Amino acid sequence: MNHEAVRRPPPGDGVLVATMTGFARTLRAAGVGADHQRTQSFLTALGHLGVANAHEVYWAGRLTLCAGPDDLPKYDRCFAAYFAGARPPARRAGTTVSVTRPVAVPYGSREREESGEPSGVPATASEAEVLRHRDVARMSEAERREVHRLLALLRGARERRVSRRFTPSHRGVLDPRRTVREALRDGGEPARLRRRARRDRPRRVVMLVDVSGSMAPYADTMLRFAHALVRAEPRATEVFSAGTRLTRITAELRHRDPGVAMDAVSAAVPDWSGGTRLGEELRALLRLADPRGAVVVIASDGWERGSAEPLGVQMARLSRLAHRVIWVNPHKGDPAYRPLTAGMRAALPYVTDFVAGHSLAAFEDLAALLGSSSGGGRAHA
Repeated sequence: MNHEAVRRPPPGDGVLVATMTGFARTLRAAGVGADHQRTQSFLTALGHLGVANAHEVYWAGRLTLCAGPDDLPKYDRCFAAYFAGARPPARRAGTTVSVTRPVAVPYGSREREESGEPSGVPATASEAEVLRHRDVARMSEAERREVHRLLALLRGARERRVSRRFTPSHRGVLDPRRTVREALRDGGEPARLRRRARRDRPRRVVMLVDVSGSMAPYADTMLRFAHALVRAEPRATEVFSAGTRLTRITAELRHRDPGVAMDAVSAAVPDWSGGTRLGEELRALLRLADPRGAVVVIASDGWERGSAEPLGVQMARLSRLAHRVIWVNPHKGDPAYRPLTAGMRAALPYVTDFVAGHSLAAFEDLAALLGSSSGGGRAHA
């Protein structure tokens, strides 16, 4: 193909390109196979079709960004979330998505409609892209509800591990039991050699969410991310809250509805907005949830009440048992942040990945990290 002949979206229209690539990132976070090559095909298709009609934008994305039939329901949900309205059922006059202002779901529009307040100017998709990177602690209630709704769509892939169990396979080692059993059925003549291979399973994730007072602006969003993890892999995810005591909240997070799940968590956790004793909580975690071979995610700002020495001791134990240790700190999203607190300095030598947890984009990156086979290397203070 002559790539020079392919008409792409105008290079000067950065808002359009950012909007459509942001849509592709939203699809990837929801588990759709919208990789870089498919995104380029999507932009190429829009270069041929333009974006003056929502019907054409919908079908251009559906045909280029989806990798299979399983992606179609996710694509429809994300299209409805990212752009105003649901999937256009048919071409009709007047159904447009502006080239310079593609319409996204307005922040808090449903709430304003129900309360009778004027909705004002709808938010654009470029504004939704800005919202992805905004600190949760600085959002309005309407914006935070929008981020929570998008977090519920997260269906990131989970890193796979080789199981001890076998499954029938065309390749692999000889399966003598199946081979002999079939030979006996056929009169003792081994007509065909049967083989087997080890199964792969999603690697288990154990998540610890700090619900102390210093984490109050972020704890609810962290728990909603944990809810998305539990919903995606309920058998391979354990979640605990940490404050003045450790509380297992996995069962509460198994509710399909995020609001119901958060209400159940609120009733189950007795130490909201209190102090933090991370060292003691980690010792309890090592006793209650076997972290061997698991990816352990600790969501905390590292403020430790009392001496940080017990935290360092338990982190050393944890790093020897876990497959990876990921520490999610909401303050790491600030370029000026330095991990100078005693708790963070005690924990960092034993952390595999030290990542931010302050925005929707940061949680999308964390979901991608949980799906990768290796982290970014040892974190350092």
